[in-house]
Amino acid sequence: MSLFHRLSTKTVTATAVVAFAGSLVAVGVQAQDAIAARLPAVQSMVCAAPLVVGAQRQDVACLDDLTTASTVASGHTVAADWAGLQPAGTRNPTSVPGMQIDGYFPDSSTTNTNHGWNHDSQFVIRLPENWSGGLVVAGTPGNRRQYANDFIISDWVLAKGYAYAAIDKGNTGSEFYRDGAAPGDAIVEWNNRVTQLTIAAQAVAAQRYARPAAHTYLAGISNGGYLVRWQLENRPWLYDGGVDWEGPTWLTDSPNPLSYLPTALRGYQNYRADPATRDDVVAAGFPVESEPLWEYHENTYWGLTQRIYRQELDPGYAGAETEYDYADRPAAVHDAVRRISLTGRIERPLITIHGTLDALLPIGKESDVYAGLIRDQGRAALHRYYRIEGGNHIDGLYDQHPDLLRPMLPCFRSAFIDLESWLDKGESPPPDATVPRPRRWGSGQCLRAGLSRLINLPVSWGNPSRKEQRSTRVGLARFSRAGSFPDDEEMQ
Repeated sequence: MSLFHRLSTKTVTATAVVAFAGSLVAVGVQAQDAIAARLPAVQSMVCAAPLVVGAQRQDVACLDDLTTASTVASGHTVAADWAGLQPAGTRNPTSVPGMQIDGYFPDSSTTNTNHGWNHDSQFVIRLPENWSGGLVVAGTPGNRRQYANDFIISDWVLAKGYAYAAIDKGNTGSEFYRDGAAPGDAIVEWNNRVTQLTIAAQAVAAQRYARPAAHTYLAGISNGGYLVRWQLENRPWLYDGGVDWEGPTWLTDSPNPLSYLPTALRGYQNYRADPATRDDVVAAGFPVESEPLWEYHENTYWGLTQRIYRQELDPGYAGAETEYDYADRPAAVHDAVRRISLTGRIERPLITIHGTLDALLPIGKESDVYAGLIRDQGRAALHRYYRIEGGNHIDGLYDQHPDLLRPMLPCFRSAFIDLESWLDKGESPPPDATVPRPRRWGSGQCLRAGLSRLINLPVSWGNPSRKEQRSTRVGLARFSRAGSFPDDEEMQ
């Protein structure tokens, strides 16, 4: 049995590997074909790579700057992996010296062509010279590759002193569903690969810094948010908490993307013929206020997303995607979805953010539902849920719709800071809330904007008490440390 399969199925084995590898402080291995041998090394750092447990290949480079400001040119990231996820003009911190390890775990699929390796389960681990003692693990959004979070997550957490690790989830691209033998196998691998990476990255940090990470956090957007949820439900012993940025809520019973996207596709056909007929698109979960976003998302996302995830979970269906009816599909299809489904039974603190104008994963069918699952499981004390008014699924569309949308990136960073305060200082975040869109948008402020007026809580969450109102106002003050967005000096 391969190391990967042992780690994905045996808790005891995983824990033992971390303990063993964490003791190998003095271990250094010769990197294979270092991808940046031509670059000047950081003189104060010995560039001997720690052992990445279970890796088939690992290449090491010591760099003067681990952020995208330098790694695009040096070949230690691939900008196409993270294209379109951030608004134009966003400025990130730079000048973070340290070590980068690129490599891959054993895998038979070959969809990831980064570095010319043609090998899946590629990972990146970054170890800043000035380590704060923490580790951030990120799963990739969509079907992107291991560098997809480099701009929106890695740059920022590295500047805060965290080690960082990400993986391509074991399969990539619009034909990811070809990986695996049974329906659902490709997505099941996503979860197992994040577990595998976390174990390996914790061991690497322990070797590099001669002590284990004090905190391991998860973070992710879209499918990366789903991975955060799944890990905190199923592998909580590996983590201290996480930030879920608009993850999909896969449930055996609807709603799930296969239950509402066909409705949206049918509705948009009617809408294209007669713009007055918007009801079916709205019924699919997309608010009428998001109408300016429908054409782009129908052309780019709705049909493609429906097709590839239906092929992953229901490959036997032969009809039109617009006519797909998840509720009427055979029990085997629902069993496939059950393999990847969520329960809401989180075991570690989780902060969820989701935009109210998300035109791919509508908030009413997704995070609203997941927040309800968490409450039903009696885990509400471990969860905070912030509905971001005017937020869309990706920030790249903000520049085309500045009067409609607000960027979500500052909200993610605000939420991460609040997670730190929650776990490091015992400061409870403010209660679940809908964060209003500022009347005048100019600085990219997110939750700071709520300081000027009381946040509107969704009706389903009840009316806030005076104590909760005060907690909301006080708690939001902490979000002001999240930094800025294009018009400000820099996102700190």
